[in-house]
Amino acid sequence: MVDHVPGSLARQGAGAGPLLTPRWSIVIPTRHDADALARTLDWLGALPDVERAEIIVAAAPEPDATERVAEGRARVIRPGGSTRAELMNAGAGLARGEVLFFLHADSFPPERALALIDGALTDPRVLGGAFEHLFDEPGWSLRAITWINRARYRITRNWYGDQGIFVRADAFRALGGYRELRLLEDVDFSRRLKQHGRSVLVRVPLRTSGRRFTARGPWRTFFFCWWLVARFTLGLDTERYAERWRGPAGHAPGSAWNARRGASA
Repeated sequence: MVDHVPGSLARQGAGAGPLLTPRWSIVIPTRHDADALARTLDWLGALPDVERAEIIVAAAPEPDATERVAEGRARVIRPGGSTRAELMNAGAGLARGEVLFFLHADSFPPERALALIDGALTDPRVLGGAFEHLFDEPGWSLRAITWINRARYRITRNWYGDQGIFVRADAFRALGGYRELRLLEDVDFSRRLKQHGRSVLVRVPLRTSGRRFTARGPWRTFFFCWWLVARFTLGLDTERYAERWRGPAGHAPGSAWNARRGASA
């Protein structure tokens, strides 16, 4: 799962260095997203009990400002992969916490997130779960999409990654982590998780950026997403559409589909 993590690229931060046995490991995958990561790390630093957590940022190999914005606040690794599945598996492979909390680089968990996770896991039958979804930006389209998504996952118990999936570390490893999919690795993992134990919804919102939807058109993006999920549910190929979903190489996640590729792409 970890191809190569050069020692010079691993930084010990406030969430990783002084702890012998952290309770929680917060794993953040990122690709060309240092500005959003900086805001998320600012938010995490103010969470109650965050001193009992380690924060691991698993970054794609392309050089950016990730090390600079994470310095003193998180451990940064560059395992060589660029998909979320590869990055999250690499971060989890180095995690020492009893509970893994996977967080997107542009998401803000509720202020009592860590206590809420512990509360959900007081039932030994519960292996993991996720938070309620809420777009950070205003607008009726994004609010409507949020409510449609809430209806979907409350019925299926299949979580999206931008809900902040959490799981007992031993359960995650027993399941083999995320499958090496280029997209919808979160839905696949949620399906497998609930087959082995209880997977619960913490009905407190985790705010996440809707920039992908606003840049590409809220409903256009929504229907493309649902089309991908429908294909995945039917066992049809979705991997071929991964780059379209992720966005142009060399650009931050959520860039418009017509954005030009960077000179190094």
